[in-house]
Order: sequence, then C-alpha cells, then structure tokens
Amino acid sequence: MRIFPRRALSAAVATVSALALATLGPPQASAASFYDPPSPLPAGRNGDVIRHEASTFYIDPIQLIKADANVQRIMYRSTDTHGSPIAVTGTVLTPRSAWHGAGVRPIVSYAVGTQGEGDDCAPSKALAAGFEYEGPFIAGLLTRGYGVVVTDYEGLGTPGDHTYVNRASEGHAVLDAIRAAQRLPEAGLPDDGPVAIAGYSQGGGASAAAAELQPSYAPELDLKGAYAGAVPANLAEVAKNLDGHYAFGFLAFAMVSMNYAYPELNIPGLLNARGKQLFEQVRTECTVEAVAAHAFTHSETLTADGRPVTGFLGEEPYASRVAEQRIGSLKPTAPVLIVHSALDDIVPYAQDRDLGRTWCGKGVKVQFSTTLIPTHVLAAVRAFPEAFAWLEGRFAGLPAPVNCGWF
Repeated sequence: MRIFPRRALSAAVATVSALALATLGPPQASAASFYDPPSPLPAGRNGDVIRHEASTFYIDPIQLIKADANVQRIMYRSTDTHGSPIAVTGTVLTPRSAWHGAGVRPIVSYAVGTQGEGDDCAPSKALAAGFEYEGPFIAGLLTRGYGVVVTDYEGLGTPGDHTYVNRASEGHAVLDAIRAAQRLPEAGLPDDGPVAIAGYSQGGGASAAAAELQPSYAPELDLKGAYAGAVPANLAEVAKNLDGHYAFGFLAFAMVSMNYAYPELNIPGLLNARGKQLFEQVRTECTVEAVAAHAFTHSETLTADGRPVTGFLGEEPYASRVAEQRIGSLKPTAPVLIVHSALDDIVPYAQDRDLGRTWCGKGVKVQFSTTLIPTHVLAAVRAFPEAFAWLEGRFAGLPAPVNCGWF
C-alpha cells in the first residue's frame, strides 16, 4: 500500500485555505429548479436517478483549480428516517484518466462533514463553487482513480430541513448515492463493481451508519470497507460537549434536525423568544455562519424553563428519539477503519473507542486508530493519508487490518 505524504501535505494546505476562505460566505444557489423534486416522485427503486445535469468541481474558492473529472449533479430516490420515499441530490465524479488498478474502477461514496442547515450549504453547490472544505480529500480520491459520489443528504438544497446527524436518513442517502452512480450512464461507472464509504465528523457518522445498514438496506453492493472518522456515535454525549462550546451551532443544527424528523417533539415549544429566534435563524445558516453567530451560547438561556437542552434528553419522548440515533447497535459485514484523536474538541473520543469495542464484540473487522492531534479540524487532515492507504488496501484485496482487543 502506498502513502502519498506530498499529496497529503498539499491536501492539508488546501483544506486550511478553504476553511479560511469560507468566511467569504456560502456559495449562492444555482438554478433552484434542479433541486425542486417532481410531485409526486416517479415510481422506481431506491437509488434511481430522477434527473441529472453537467456540473463542475473546483478544488479552491478562487476557482483556479478544476478537478480533472467528468462531473454530474444528480437527484435520486432515497428514503427518510421513517422509510418514506424522498428525493436527494448529490454529485457524481468520474476521473478522466483510465483506471489502472485491478478489476473495474471502484466507487467511493464520500459523506461530507458538517455543512449547515441552509439550502445554499448543499455540497453539490459548494463543490461547483469551490467552497467545499473537504474538496481536497475528494480530489485525492479522484487522483487515485476512484469514481466518487457525494450526497447532499436529506434537505440540503431540496425542500425541508436537513436531517443533520440522523442515523437512518444519512445512511440511506449514502448507500442510495452509490446505486445512483452505478445507474447513471453518463458517469460511465461499473454497475456492480467494488465500492467503499468514507467520511469524517458528521460524515463519519453517516459512513458508520451506512456500513451498519448496508447488509439489510443495500445487500447487493460489493462493499469493501468503510472509513469513519470522529464518529458522533452517541448524540447525547456530543450534546453535553457542545453546550456552551464555540461550535454550539452544531447543537442547534441537531435541534432543527430532530424537530423535522420527529415533529411530535415540538422542540420550538420548549424555547423562549430568544431560543425561537435562534432556531429559525440557524435553519438558513451554513457552518461558518453558525459558528460565528452562536459561539459559546448556553442552551439554558434559550429554553422557556431555564433548563439546558441536555436536561430534556433523559425524558420521553426525547430520550427514545435520541437513542434511535445511536450507532453501534447493528453489525457491519465489511471491514471498518475508525480514526479519532484523543484531543478532539468537538466529538468525545471515548464514544468512538466504545463503538469500536462494541463492533469488535459483534465480530466486525475493526481497525481503531488513535491520534494525538489537537482539535477536530486538524485531526481530520491528519487522517487523510491513513484513510487513503486503508482504502487502497481494501480495493487491492489485501486482508483488512484488525486490532480488536488492543484499544
């Protein structure tokens, strides 16, 4: 297996640049009509392509570096939290260079990290505008010759709120994106070849959820493995960490998500006037906006009774709904790489160690990698070369490394 330190360094530099330049603002919406699903949805299977159009992928916000790939924006069928059919958008990228590896060209379904709640935060729009901060990792996958599909998840670009860190909805979107990429003739990708899943942070949760759901939801996929970095496996614990944190906006995203997926919770009914105002504001915000606007907010200042949001999580009906998002109750059949920094300042490290141990106990082939890189963002960059090398090994047919019992 090869590791490309020079490329990894370039990716790291590009990522930091993208994060800095993201303060210029989110990309403006392109033709909104593309993101409006037909009503009713056409009959079909999960993963069927509803519509598609040519698009672009700029790696940098200044739009100086265009990916050497054929790019298609897609809308495809998927299912929401409750199994109802929905339309989800995304992007399929096919390298223009020939595949030189063994067998047919693999496909990686890349699940992006936190983008926000607003429709302008959709990854398909960010990729086309050069604002996708995970663009360098996606470009690295293309450089290795893989076909790549990037879902927008439920509600980013399309009508309705984005179901942020929702286990079922995100897992379905990630798996159905692979099916859509396989079925899109313009992508020129194999319809039954090897596939893998990758993601970090919110994307790590989506990747892990998809790996768990794949045996029952998409058993026909030839899934070789899933890389899941900094997985928010236990949302109750993440919520405790984010309350009063600089990334409080992420907790607000989750409140919007839970209210949309489970309207009976009536989360706005728990909030005071300030809380309701923040709730409505965050529904249109992207990551940088939300971090800047709501840093260090304490949720007890937003609730009608003065309790923090975490004070409700042990009560019904909230406890059951939050428990439904817990990752680790199902068994992936493909190997999994979990990478997490013990110094992560957003997603608590212990919950991923527990997730890895739980999966090991179920017989999953788990490689758990601990890093000591400070901060959630820098740890993502550190994980790049390790994830690339691990994916190369899975597509090369090498035995998956396992360190169960050693972490």
